[in-house]
Amino acid sequence: MVVDDSRMQRRILSSQLARSGYEVLEAGSAEEALDISAATAPDLVISDWMMPGMTGIEFCQALRDRLQSGYTYFILLTSKTESAEIARGLESGADDFLTKPVSGDELRARIAAGERILRMERELTEKNRLLSSTLDELQAIYDSVDRDLVEARKLQQSLVRERHRSFGNAEVSLLLRPSGHVGGDLVGFFPINARRVGLFSIDVSGHGITSALMTARLAGYLSGNSPEQNVALVLTEFGIYDARDPADLAEQLNRLVFRELQTENYFTLAYADVDLVTGRVVMVQAGHPYPAILRADGRVEYLGQGGLPIGLIEEAGYEPFEAQLLAGDRLFLMSDGITEAENQAGVQLGEDELAQLMTLRSGVSGAAFLDALMQDLASFAGAEFGDDISGVFFEFHGAKANRD
Repeated sequence: MVVDDSRMQRRILSSQLARSGYEVLEAGSAEEALDISAATAPDLVISDWMMPGMTGIEFCQALRDRLQSGYTYFILLTSKTESAEIARGLESGADDFLTKPVSGDELRARIAAGERILRMERELTEKNRLLSSTLDELQAIYDSVDRDLVEARKLQQSLVRERHRSFGNAEVSLLLRPSGHVGGDLVGFFPINARRVGLFSIDVSGHGITSALMTARLAGYLSGNSPEQNVALVLTEFGIYDARDPADLAEQLNRLVFRELQTENYFTLAYADVDLVTGRVVMVQAGHPYPAILRADGRVEYLGQGGLPIGLIEEAGYEPFEAQLLAGDRLFLMSDGITEAENQAGVQLGEDELAQLMTLRSGVSGAAFLDALMQDLASFAGAEFGDDISGVFFEFHGAKANRD
């Protein structure tokens, strides 16, 4: 668009541009040019600076305010040569200027420069449009995944259907809190027979969807609802179930990981076979944090010798160990999300500090003990935890015949 109050000047410029293949619109004033621009936004404007009514600078500012999309390259025509005046024109929003009388070669060169800028601007606009569209698609995918993960969290929490059970002379309480939507921790228990119960605490490597899927598979292997599918149980010749030795169970799970699951994930395990009558406990530790016994007098004892995680080495062997629970003693199997919880200084809680917290809360029982422990962890590490938190808290009240 050529804007000039001189009809002759408009015709000269329009003819030069038309011969170069451009479609040219003409306006005799800035006001007329604004009306034309409302219907047809020009790609490039060549406007005289000094015109009756609205000046070229005022026209440039008004055009910039009105055009909502796209960019118009604006060249001012002027007889001014002072650098201060030229700077004022550029600061007003003009992109370039031409000094009268206009040279045809210089006009074509300035327009070619404007075309390059417009081409780059449109390429950027298109890239931004594609980027915005991609971000919208990614957001939609994220929202969909987020909804799925919310449901997955509910399903994973349902793997631990029973969070507390009383066995008359003993009780078990479970804690499971993933650090994200889903996690790699699993806790649970299952009856072995009328006088024994199996307790387990598992921590699968990682924290995401793969880890959560593996916990679901492991929950099936240690199901209390389907003893025929529980790899910890074996059917005896008398038609009743008995339990594998804890070390044999760890070896069996290790074989299953390599032969059936065929995954790069591994997991740590603490498993306890507890006699509800005598308080005798047979355990195995496979890379899991050391099981702790909170004695009736408030002392804390850590058990085990570490062991290799399950699914890490195919030929790994495991050793069982025993403990004796007396009336008032509590057994705690926990994930490393508890012992390795960090405060703002990056210092981990550790076993000694955990023992102090357990002693401090020794007067609290069952789920209330686990809730109190979570409050203590939150005070130490903050509300957000970097790892999944889980635990099995078993309380032994003494043999049935001797409870009173």
